[in-house]
Amino acid sequence: MVNPRQLRSLVRIVEVGPRDGLQNEAGSIDVATRVALIERLADAGLSAIEAASFVSPKWVPQMAGSAEVMRALRRKPGVSYSALTPNLQGFEAALAAGCDEAGVFGAASEAFSRKNINCSIAESIERFRPVVEAAREHGMRCRGYVSCALGCPYEGAVEPQAVARLAATLYEMGCYEISLGDTIGVGTPASTLRVFEACAAVVPVDRLAGHFHDTWGMAIANIHAVLGLGVEAFDASVGGLGGCPYSPGASGNVATEDLVYLLHGQGIETGIDLDALVDCAAYISAALGRAPQSKVARALLAQRARAEGKS
Repeated sequence: MVNPRQLRSLVRIVEVGPRDGLQNEAGSIDVATRVALIERLADAGLSAIEAASFVSPKWVPQMAGSAEVMRALRRKPGVSYSALTPNLQGFEAALAAGCDEAGVFGAASEAFSRKNINCSIAESIERFRPVVEAAREHGMRCRGYVSCALGCPYEGAVEPQAVARLAATLYEMGCYEISLGDTIGVGTPASTLRVFEACAAVVPVDRLAGHFHDTWGMAIANIHAVLGLGVEAFDASVGGLGGCPYSPGASGNVATEDLVYLLHGQGIETGIDLDALVDCAAYISAALGRAPQSKVARALLAQRARAEGKS
């Protein structure tokens, strides 16, 4: 069990709903709705928001219009608005659109790398180097993402050392933080600890982040497990939005509301207003024509409805 006294007083949450969450929707979401969601999240206290992705609309049509989204945003001081940039062309587009931070995304699985970004792991690394260098030249931070850190839909189990090798390469390349992703949500606390311990041997633990999908219902348990290692950053998606277009059956990311509820219950500050965050979940879920997937959002919304019924 994690000892709260061993935990940091502040954990950083990277909100990925506007990108990783919405990219798995069957239909495209209009620019105005995406902008409104991002602005609401910033107002709720999220200070790091993955707002866009500069990939080809041919492969991820839901992210078409990312430049328009970035230009239309009402920027809130103290908030970092990031975007995925798979290559130098994508980085240049993100830079022109006013992004604060870039992200390169690789995979610990050869099969997934070829399916997701159409190249081998080695080729992806060489593709990322000029992006990281360009970001450095422009004074922009670059974050590295490792997909399939706990399992691959095509290869099955992934060795922790394979994850650690890629994490170390991205860190040495210049990525300030490495987000380890359980893309298909198969991790358990035990397997998650093995992967994070392997990576912490080659990358400072305070430079690692967790990115958990909740396919098997283990996301919150996995986060709780690695908090004790000193991991200080986690990706999450408002309303539990998301999945993975290249991972059949993968459900959404851990819901930001559920993560905030856990952290606040552990006495860890996030700077996020949970009630306002639930309003964000209700907003985007209504736009998508369904209820929020998050247990915390559903509980709080039901609690509000009962209170209103009694008044």
